[in-house]
Formats: sequence, structure tokens, C-alpha cells
Amino acid sequence: MSTELLRFTTAGSVDDGKSTLIGRLLYDSKSIFEDQYEAIAATSLRRGEEGVNLALLTDGLKAEREQGITIDVAYRYFATPKRKFIIADTPGHIQYTRNMVTGASTANVALVLIDARQGIVEQTRRHAFIASLLQIPHLVVCINKMDLVDYSQEVYQTIKDEFSGFSGKLDVKDIHFIPISALKGDNVVDSSVNMPWYKGGTLMYYLENVHIGSDQNFIDTRFPIQQVIRPYNDDYHDYRGYAGRVAGGILKKGDEVMLLPSGFTTRIAKIETFDGEQETAFPPMSVTVLLEDDFDLGRGDMIVRPNNQPVVSQDIDLMVCWFNERPLQLRGKYLLMHTTQELRCMVTEVHYKLDINTLHRNLDDKTIGMNDIARITIRCTKAIFVDAYRKNRNTGSLILVDEHTNETIAAGMIIA
Repeated sequence: MSTELLRFTTAGSVDDGKSTLIGRLLYDSKSIFEDQYEAIAATSLRRGEEGVNLALLTDGLKAEREQGITIDVAYRYFATPKRKFIIADTPGHIQYTRNMVTGASTANVALVLIDARQGIVEQTRRHAFIASLLQIPHLVVCINKMDLVDYSQEVYQTIKDEFSGFSGKLDVKDIHFIPISALKGDNVVDSSVNMPWYKGGTLMYYLENVHIGSDQNFIDTRFPIQQVIRPYNDDYHDYRGYAGRVAGGILKKGDEVMLLPSGFTTRIAKIETFDGEQETAFPPMSVTVLLEDDFDLGRGDMIVRPNNQPVVSQDIDLMVCWFNERPLQLRGKYLLMHTTQELRCMVTEVHYKLDINTLHRNLDDKTIGMNDIARITIRCTKAIFVDAYRKNRNTGSLILVDEHTNETIAAGMIIA
């Protein structure tokens, strides 16, 4: 049986210790090689630092090491006997909002770090809001640098109460609090002897045991077709399979399904994978579906349930995070990529720009530049099959691409 994969991202203000925390997780869980540790130990010594700077495990760019900050998203992979993990170490600066959105877009868990000395600051609220906007199901608030406030329970409780009051405005289902010291290792992998008043588990215990099985949408069946498989040989003369990744719901052999955009109905004859035929398929499995009847289907079409269909529309409302130095152009034409569809679209309206410092809607300034988050409406050259992002992150997300440079210029979250 394959080990479950958990993706998590770090967020927080500058110097809250995100990279150090990831380095501590990797080191204490024995997930780095001895030569890697020796290399960062030598670098720390050369720079005159006390002890080994574990943040160097993720801050790989020269500019990051010189400034002591995280600029680009750094991905790290490790595993324990219980789970496999993909970590996205994302920047804390406001000018790297786009990098945080990229790193957090597929995460199951967001770790929001708070410096125990500083408490909740503007960027704490901003990153918690972005985690909420991206519909990350689980939020872990790591109150870090507890060693610098003498492991005070009062400091921890004050910050916890303040964040709990603020989080009522967020659309996050599960929020967990852990007092830690990434530098010293308290409550990261091993329980802290310095905080006997904290009765909860460590961060590693949480990451290994948090339930993520229901994070996917298993209700609304969505199967975007990626490729039609026709072997064209005598052994499989009549074979016609539709390959793709299940984006929502559960497919079962014999189930009645509807084909979009035609609206025809048929039944599933067979579900095949690399490991052989399966009775069921669910997210995020990659499968080949065979149907009882022959229909003209191709890449970008979708298999759904007759009584549970996505929104089919050419006009789409979405929240967009702009990635490019060139600002968004009203009436501008862009390439849109959504599930397995690729088509052109035009921005028809900019509703407002979100002030990510105050979380207020700016209805006057509608110039959308790099790292800005805004609500816009686009019109596509043909109807696409979408769900609200809050309902399904797979069918509710899209990207915009500059068709002249092939640059990804924006990520969008659909409001349906």
C-alpha cells in the first residue's frame, strides 16, 4: 500500500523562522544526508554564525543567503514511516506574494509562523487571509521563538486568543496552535521539556496524523479528458479509452454518466490504470475510462453525472493574483488554461483590487500590477466547465498565459 502524501507550505512575516523550522524538521527527522549537514555547518562557520544555521537547507539562492531572507519558493521532500511530505518554503515579503500563492496553491496544510516577541503583525493577517483565499483546509499557527520569551505560557495564550478572534473572518475549517522554538527544536519533532504546560502534540505528530482524506471533493464527479487512447493495432482494434486525472467525485464501473459539452449520456464500461482494471476511481487517480457507447469526445471535454453538473459558461468571475511585471490590460486578450482545456479569453471587467494589508476592497484603483490580487470577469471564446474554487480546487482554478511570450502571468480562483 502506498504511503499517503501531504503537501504543506510555510507562511509568515520576515525573520519569523520559516526556513529554520523546515531545516529543523529535516534535521531532527533524519531526512538530510551527512554531507549536506557538513556543508551548511561549514558555511555557518565561515559566516561567523553561532551553531549551524539550518535555514541554509532551504535558502539556496545567493541573494537569499546574503540577505537572510527567502525570495523564491523552495521545495523539499522527505518521508517518515507514516507519510511522505512535500514542503513549500514561501517568502514572507509583500513583493513576493505571487511566490506564496504559487507554493500554497496545492497545499493541504499551511504553517503560519508568528514571532512570540512580536505577536501578530500585518503580514500574519495577510498570509492567513491568502491561505483562506486559496482554501487550504488546515492551518497550523506555530508561535515560534518561545525560547526568547522564557517559554512563557502567558505570551503564548495572548497570541492564541488574538489570532482566534481574527480567524473568525477567515474561511478555514481547521486551526491548530503549537508553541515552538525552531532554533532549539522545542515541539518540532521532539516534545519540549521547557514547556510542560503545553499538553498538545508536536508539529511532526500533527503533520503525520492530520486527516487529509476528506480534503478532496468526493461528491461532484468531474473527469476532464486529457487524451483519447486508440492503439491502432489488431489486438485492440476497437479500443477507445479516455485518459485523464479524476478531478472530483467517484467513478464506478456501470455508472451512468453525462458527456460535456454534447450532453449525451452513457455508462462506464471499464476503468483501467497502470496496475490493471479497477472498479472505482477517485481524486487524484490517473485512469483510462472506457464507455459503453461510441461518442465523439476529445481533450478538454468532461465526464460528469447527469444530475450533478458543473457551471457551463463563457463569462467567468474570478479572484486573480497577477504574476507579471506588465499590468493587466482591460479588454486584453490572454491564453487561458483550465483543467485540460486551452483557449483564449478577454478581460471584460475589473471589479476591485484587494488591499492585502487591510483586506479592504479598493474600488477606485483598478491598475492590477505584479503581486496584486483582484476580482475580475473574463469572457472565453467558448464555454468551459467550472466549479467554484471553494467547492473544487481542481475545476475551480485556472492560469492566464501571455500567448506571445508563453509566460504564466496570473493564477485565478473561480467564483461561481
